Amino acid sequence: MRHYRKELWFQTDRRRQLINITPQVQDALDESGIREGLALVNAMHISASVFINDDESGLHQDYENWLEKLAPEKPHSQYRHNVGEDNADAHLKRTIMGREVVVAVTEGQLDVGPWEQIFYGEFDGKRRKRVLVKIIGD
Repeated sequence: MRHYRKELWFQTDRRRQLINITPQVQDALDESGIREGLALVNAMHISASVFINDDESGLHQDYENWLEKLAPEKPHSQYRHNVGEDNADAHLKRTIMGREVVVAVTEGQLDVGPWEQIFYGEFDGKRRKRVLVKIIGD
């Protein structure tokens, strides 16, 4: 069994942003030369997420609205974590959206459903953060 590791780096210009990273993950898979196995993709920061869903702008806005209802950014004073900080909502949003995905690799391709795409979800942006891609297999 072989393995491959790559870091993807992101710096958003907004506090919250969803980025389709499926092409970058497939590029990492191509670089690995692995044809059969598993790809782990995980956010390496506690205020960011990696998840799988449809790449549709209406759904992205629905996520924004839904997450903001569940864990509103303001007022900052509503969160105990925000003593000296302002990102408690980002931690909660990350918990809701998840830390990582594992995708099967079949014949050198990410084995996802017809509309499934891999996303990096940034909830406390404007600074550089990374995503780990770890691929194992043959």
